[in-house]
Amino acid sequence: MRVVTYTDSEGIGGAEISLGHLVAQVSDSIAVTVMGTSKQVVDAIASRRPQAARVVVTPNHPWSFAAHYAALYRLRPDIVHLNLCTPWQGATGLFAALLLPNTRVVRVDQLPLRTTDPTTLLRTRMLSLRVDAHVAVGQASARQIEDFYALGRNTVISIPNGVPDIVPPQPPQPKHEIVVGSVGRLDAMKAHDVLLRALAKVEKVQVVILGEGGQRQVLEQLAQKLGISDRLSMPGWVDNPRSYLANFDMFVLPSRSEGFPLAIVEAMLAARPVIATRVGSVSEAVIDGETGILIDQDDVDELASAIYRLRDDPELRWRFGQSGREVAVKNFSAEVMATKYERLWYEVTTTASRSRLIVPRPLD
Repeated sequence: MRVVTYTDSEGIGGAEISLGHLVAQVSDSIAVTVMGTSKQVVDAIASRRPQAARVVVTPNHPWSFAAHYAALYRLRPDIVHLNLCTPWQGATGLFAALLLPNTRVVRVDQLPLRTTDPTTLLRTRMLSLRVDAHVAVGQASARQIEDFYALGRNTVISIPNGVPDIVPPQPPQPKHEIVVGSVGRLDAMKAHDVLLRALAKVEKVQVVILGEGGQRQVLEQLAQKLGISDRLSMPGWVDNPRSYLANFDMFVLPSRSEGFPLAIVEAMLAARPVIATRVGSVSEAVIDGETGILIDQDDVDELASAIYRLRDDPELRWRFGQSGREVAVKNFSAEVMATKYERLWYEVTTTASRSRLIVPRPLD
């Protein structure tokens, strides 16, 4: 089977890391080509599979569509697998893939986001209705995508992102104060400001946030205003955040919006208890009261209470961590994810191709 994975992302984030895990894990019997509009992104993903071919096409150019179609036509793949950061991205690659004869098209939406622009919404809906398989990274995310773009119920399937289980979990290192860890871009969507406000309400706790972004100065100023600068560390972007997890006693992700964040799975594989918000498909990994604690978004007091609870109960931290690791190994490893995608690819190549011109009316 010949599979082309496609992304038009211009940077490396969770979506691209997840695609890299998939490219690395699929069977050797599958010939993989990594195609994209950024050489840096293509090289980063393809480096996970040395035998993978690489194709870079020019974005934002009058001839971009022709370049996309020509590159895909030369490759003649059985599957074009489009990995999209937002539902409205990848339109050029998706349209070109849909015009290929004898090729099946699979789109994967990493974030369940809606657009308020009517043209973008209609274009996204039109392209989504014509793919051979439409995937979201969780059940809740799938239902949101269906509703946002009027695709019909149960037209989007769920395949959660996976993480390789490569580092044996280590017990937290003995220290004077409890360390709360978080990983993610420093932007408003990740809601690190909520974490800092909660930190101001909880004594004897240090917070380490791994990541970089435009909110750094805002967060530093907030920490100074709250009087917690001495208890906050923001080392910036790190290549291997999982290596830091041994220093964390608990993991917090207070995001305002998510699909299915890899950082949570990595924390669970490292046997760390998780506190996270009820957004996207987070609750499909973090089982409230079993593998961690779920809170409402933007609820500072609830987050502070959850941190208090885990700070003062080491046995509960250990129990949540062990349960979380069991759940992650069983359901959210990169191997499980690759197996599900391979099964989907073979399924769509052995069934009749969907009409690209006329699509049935979506079911309510």
